[in-house]
Amino acid sequence: MAHYVYMVECWNGAYYTGYTIDLEKRMKKHKAGKGSKYVKSKGFKKLVYSESYPDKITAMKREYVLKKSPRIYKENLVINQNLYKNSNEF
Repeated sequence: MAHYVYMVECWNGAYYTGYTIDLEKRMKKHKAGKGSKYVKSKGFKKLVYSESYPDKITAMKREYVLKKSPRIYKENLVINQNLYKNSNEF
């Protein structure tokens, strides 16, 4: 079973970092305003980043690091992941 660390962008431009074992289900909850109090208050815009890990401990340690990281670090992760995805389209 995969364990995911993810970042969503809120309508105010803020990033929310979280952990889940079912990314699709979690995004549906965020969209419905039931995923977290923070995202509910700021408004879910879109999923911008995710990583998968083989175990919960590793994923939760990574979530902690991301939550403590400066915004510029998170922005670089989002940009680099999107560049990688776009380069594989051809």
